[in-house]
Amino acid sequence: MQSQFDFLIHNVQIASMAANSEAYGEIKDACVAIKNGNIEFIGNQHDFDGEVDTYVDGEGQWLLPGFVDCHTHIVYGGDRANEFEMRLNGVSYQTIAQQGGGIKSTVKATREASFESLLASASSRAQALLDEGVMTLEIKSGYGLDLQNEIKMLEVAKQIAKDLPVNVSTTYLGAHALPLEYKDDADGYIDFVCDTVLPKIYELKLADSVDVFCETIGFNTAQCERVFKSAKQFGLNIKAHVEQLSDLKGAKLAASYNAISVDHIEYLEPEDAFALKQSNTVAVLLPGAFYFLKETQKPPVNALRQNSIPMAVATDLNPGSSPIASILTCANMACVLFDLTPEEALKGITINAASALGLNDRGQIQTGMRADLCLWNIAHPAQLIYAVNQHKPVKKWFGGKLV
Repeated sequence: MQSQFDFLIHNVQIASMAANSEAYGEIKDACVAIKNGNIEFIGNQHDFDGEVDTYVDGEGQWLLPGFVDCHTHIVYGGDRANEFEMRLNGVSYQTIAQQGGGIKSTVKATREASFESLLASASSRAQALLDEGVMTLEIKSGYGLDLQNEIKMLEVAKQIAKDLPVNVSTTYLGAHALPLEYKDDADGYIDFVCDTVLPKIYELKLADSVDVFCETIGFNTAQCERVFKSAKQFGLNIKAHVEQLSDLKGAKLAASYNAISVDHIEYLEPEDAFALKQSNTVAVLLPGAFYFLKETQKPPVNALRQNSIPMAVATDLNPGSSPIASILTCANMACVLFDLTPEEALKGITINAASALGLNDRGQIQTGMRADLCLWNIAHPAQLIYAVNQHKPVKKWFGGKLV
């Protein structure tokens, strides 16, 4: 019996990013059939005999899953170009933060910004990512640090998903920095995060995950653990900024709470990687911040490989340490700076990035998956990682709809 499909993309080479015997999950001389926004058939085109409403000729080009940027801070007010200049004149990131710059300066600008202005600037950044093939985007709060402005940030993130062809996963990052009204009272602020803000955000259904900044200039492990316990009570996913500037064992703590991802991890001890394997936690690499802050301590990529820990790659798009609105540039950086292979980098912005958001219906071209697809005029998938700012998708389908 023949099946009925909405459309068929044929005459393509597919980099499915799913596990098979070929690099990149390659399927040659392939086709993909779509119905109701999902992939219903994938395989060699001479094996397909279904009935189709519309045929799309891929002209021998490469079809890949839509990209996933699993760590961004794109909703914020102002910019920090002045701090960029300060760092180039020898002032450290930590010193700038201690002097009221860094995150705190962005908090001030974000609190002063209207919903409309935040939406306009964040949408522009999001569009830059979409132009390069991103179809799922994580957006964190964390620049409001009070109830009203954290809600405002997350509502902006939700609105972006309504205005643009992108799925948005929202993350409450209340434990990002200490606001001025809680100066010298970090424990009191964590009380506020856990007892006041988090319950309200859960009530309003504004967040999928909860994140923390576990660092010497952020919050200690005991304070972060309190946030994790509160997040668990509300059934929210746990993510964590850990081991970026020092080794506080935040990754091991997050893994003990079954975090879906630990992010940065430059100072993760290789022997601590096993804890991530036990908890099925994804390691998210953020080479943009490493590059922008001129860091030298690299994440333990070999230990992650040896423990078969999925490695995701993200832009960390933010005003202070990674103002980079290009997922492919960051994938290239992951290869050049962290020694990933091009295939690992592509997995890092597709299947592994989806896992870092707890999403199992995207990031690969497989039957039953969302039809988030990009067609590329390239000779080989590695070209996407090798050539900086030289490729944009020829065609895009978001949930099976041509964008």
